[in-house]
Amino acid sequence: MEPVARVGVTVTFLRMDRRPADDPPALPVGTRLEQVAACSVGFYRYLYNTVGADYVWWLRRTVSDDELAALLAEPAVSIHVLYQGGEAGGFFELDARAWPAVNLSYFGLMPHMIGHGAGYAFLRHAVDLAWAQGALAVTVNTCTADHPRALPAYIRAGFRPLRQVREQWNVPLRLGLRIPERLLV
Repeated sequence: MEPVARVGVTVTFLRMDRRPADDPPALPVGTRLEQVAACSVGFYRYLYNTVGADYVWWLRRTVSDDELAALLAEPAVSIHVLYQGGEAGGFFELDARAWPAVNLSYFGLMPHMIGHGAGYAFLRHAVDLAWAQGALAVTVNTCTADHPRALPAYIRAGFRPLRQVREQWNVPLRLGLRIPERLLV
């Protein structure tokens, strides 16, 4: 059996049934949002691994390149990158395979962008883009391994918590992730 770290988290599942009535705030000056038309496995891994490094994002690290390529080729899955200058500042993944609901599967900022006022505007642009697809609902989940401002930001954007579930993850040690002591069980 593969050596693992046992990680305990509380996952909060959220849903939005109405498009926000107000316009999203403007993205910070010098940033732009761009959909990646044909996201490569390497670029996706760079985004996922960098954004998720401090938050125990591990599941997609265990998926083979072929499985990840198949997911990225799904017409109902889209990858969107926030750029500052020519550098990636964050990304989100929208998954409409459970249409007419769209799931905000992954959302986050690169470490150098955290704390500079881009997060909420970036989130609202993700939400508005999901609604622009014609969705009847938008879903997301977050957990206690994520940034402490994640849950309040989702609620501020208009999501409402549906339920919380306590989960225990067996995170393979070979991934080399930094796991906060508070999460180890």
